[in-house]
Amino acid sequence: MNDFLLWVCALGPVLLAEGLLARYEVLAYSAGWRAPGTELPEDLPYARGAAPDSPPDAYLVYLDGIGKRRFRDTRDGGQLVKAVLARAPELRVLGQVQPYSPLADPLADRPVWAWLRLHAGLLLFLHNVMQVFVAADHRYRPLYNRAVGSQVATQLRLAGYRPDSGIPVVLLSYSGGAQVATGAIDELHTQLRAPLIVITLGGFHNGANDLSHAEHVHQLTSASDRIERVGTWIFPQRWRLFRRSGWNRAHRAGKITVHRLDPATHLGPRSYISPDTRLPDGRTYLDRTTDTVIDLIRAHRGAPTATDNPLT
Repeated sequence: MNDFLLWVCALGPVLLAEGLLARYEVLAYSAGWRAPGTELPEDLPYARGAAPDSPPDAYLVYLDGIGKRRFRDTRDGGQLVKAVLARAPELRVLGQVQPYSPLADPLADRPVWAWLRLHAGLLLFLHNVMQVFVAADHRYRPLYNRAVGSQVATQLRLAGYRPDSGIPVVLLSYSGGAQVATGAIDELHTQLRAPLIVITLGGFHNGANDLSHAEHVHQLTSASDRIERVGTWIFPQRWRLFRRSGWNRAHRAGKITVHRLDPATHLGPRSYISPDTRLPDGRTYLDRTTDTVIDLIRAHRGAPTATDNPLT
């Protein structure tokens, strides 16, 4: 009991500080105190994959989970991005968007956080966890959605996207990135007028965002994903009782398709993007997730799929 109280006393002030810091960014954006950054490191392109001199089949924006804290891909998410690039050269892929920073400011590049990364790495994850809940909070959600939606639109333009071009934009999101992906739809529709497709992978989101401007939402999930299941429990807008929530309206409109990736887990050696654990057909979990993502994108374009296996 004493140990529990010690943890509460230690984490309480930390969580409070993280909550205030998370709210600061979205308020600084909305008040115009700071403008979101647009420049990337010199050796990092705005997009990889299909050449910019000819229109790609689609632009794919990867919105990572709470481990995202720099422009470059995180260790796990980076494997998925690389696998998609290797198997779908017709796509232009953006992996640098900062879903947990309305100011597009990588957490790991800030001097204080660079020190914390070496001495208290857990705080980096707590910061991004708090940002997910700020993005879901009805008081800040419209501002957060506008900020990150604008960030994604800007990065797409810098990567060569032309508004009204008709080229699809695919928002591939993992875990908490689903909150950001579903929230960015309205701003992307306003700025780019692009066909929008959302793919959530173990998506953790509150279900409140309006999905009417999305052509379709593909939910990649597993019965063994406890973290995604927690999201369906704690956010009332995900409950069927709340029929007017954005998620439930999209369900009734037939815009959401569920794809089972059992028995994958959210994290660990059997995660959706594990390069080591194999399925009975010999593919790794990473292979299956990559094939599913590519098949879904190509199906929207009417192109041949990545495998001959039907989508599950």
